[in-house]
Amino acid sequence: MRDVVDLHAAVPNGEEERTDMSLEQKKIMVVKIGSSTLVTDEGKLDTAYLATLASQISGLRQRGWSPIIVTSGAVACGLEALGISTRPSDTPSLQAAASVGTNILVSSYARAFKAHDMLTSLVLITRQVTADREQYLHVRDTLERLLDLEVVPLINENDTVSVDQLRFGDNDTLAALVACLVKAQLCVIFSDIEGLFTANPFEDATATLIPEVSSITPDIMALASGSSSTVGSGGMITKIRAARVLMAAGIDMVICQGHNSDFLIQLAEGQSLGTRFSPCGTVHDITPKKLWIALGDTAKGSLIVDEGAAEALVSRGSSLLAVGVCGVEGSFAREDIVDIVNTSGRIIARGKAGASSSEITLACGRSQREIKGNELLRDLSQRPVVHRDELVVFE
Repeated sequence: MRDVVDLHAAVPNGEEERTDMSLEQKKIMVVKIGSSTLVTDEGKLDTAYLATLASQISGLRQRGWSPIIVTSGAVACGLEALGISTRPSDTPSLQAAASVGTNILVSSYARAFKAHDMLTSLVLITRQVTADREQYLHVRDTLERLLDLEVVPLINENDTVSVDQLRFGDNDTLAALVACLVKAQLCVIFSDIEGLFTANPFEDATATLIPEVSSITPDIMALASGSSSTVGSGGMITKIRAARVLMAAGIDMVICQGHNSDFLIQLAEGQSLGTRFSPCGTVHDITPKKLWIALGDTAKGSLIVDEGAAEALVSRGSSLLAVGVCGVEGSFAREDIVDIVNTSGRIIARGKAGASSSEITLACGRSQREIKGNELLRDLSQRPVVHRDELVVFE
């Protein structure tokens, strides 16, 4: 049985003495489980799968890992309970289903994990919470304390109250955010296929699995396709975008088939499964603000930069100046999110635009002296197009 924990024991003057390991000292594995893995073809929660998962999580803990689960499935559970066979498209119906389904999902996890003497907790997160630095740090501290207390946190987006402007959009993004938040060693994305393939395996019988990816190239991005599931909201493209951010933060990510009785144990023991995205470049400190630039809204456009500017961004941590931009794609306003692309078409960074696409287009091809001497562009000679504090480098 689990030992009884007295939260108030040996607490002088009402302040708790923290003797537990910090996040940096823990071996943390974030496991994202999608609806297509949790729900059967008939749209019912797969309780047999949950029992197998609980056994794997117990095995992880015995091997010294601290697991965190990012779980989908609340809407699917709610739709089943409400007798709705087709996923609705209107927000009130989806939020109502999430409200009903969250209780069912969490209770099912609790029963399955109790069989292995494990306690679970529910942490519901919205984008609004993690976009604010103070609240972001509170979430981190809560997760750290739960792991200290040997609780397995279950994390999901708060679908009951989230609206489009405040949504993560998919749990692949949420899993990447949590992994960065807790400085995880590994993020595992359970999917309905074995990993990333050279083509869509559902359409091309010659498609082969790619076992390892060390860099997110345009060719890798091109391999992504839409979701193959009728119950989930993500697809391979969201997983690759999540991997790009995790690799920049120095965190490995694995995409693998979720229906296996010991995949997590094999991964914990260092075996090669699915597709592993392993960082090979510089590890970047991604602050809460930068994390949302990297994982948040879809880019409104792109800035094509010359070789000198690309080198300054990647190797020297510089801001992007107008003189380094040689092309503009799309239409965007100041403070919109934009991708920064090298002349080979590779996305090397993402940031918040310091000027509109119209202003930057006028500055393209001009020297710093010409920009400074132009009445319309003079302001761009004194400030960066993208400031380094609002820039995430993926290389």
